[in-house]
Amino acid sequence: MSENKDSHFVDTLVTLLAGAAAGFILGILFAPASGKETRKKIKDQAVKTGEMAKDGYEKIAKEAEKGIRVVKEKTGEGIEAVKEFIEKKKEQYAKKVPEYPEK
Repeated sequence: MSENKDSHFVDTLVTLLAGAAAGFILGILFAPASGKETRKKIKDQAVKTGEMAKDGYEKIAKEAEKGIRVVKEKTGEGIEAVKEFIEKKKEQYAKKVPEYPEK
């Protein structure tokens, strides 16, 4: 379920960035300005969009690291629980099964 949420977040972020960039570029292209001004505006917006994408990636990477730590912790806890369960079952089995002397 968490993986689905992360995937949905990434898709939404990419869509938002793409829409913002496309809207900005279209707005610049249709706005009355010289070619030099237009190129500068496009370059500035490209830099801002790149920074937004980097920030979004960093946030996603941090969340992924947290998720990995949680999975490792839960896996370790699960392994310990299984070991404890097996030891208890061994003890119970040893109490129930009488030992027979070898002939």
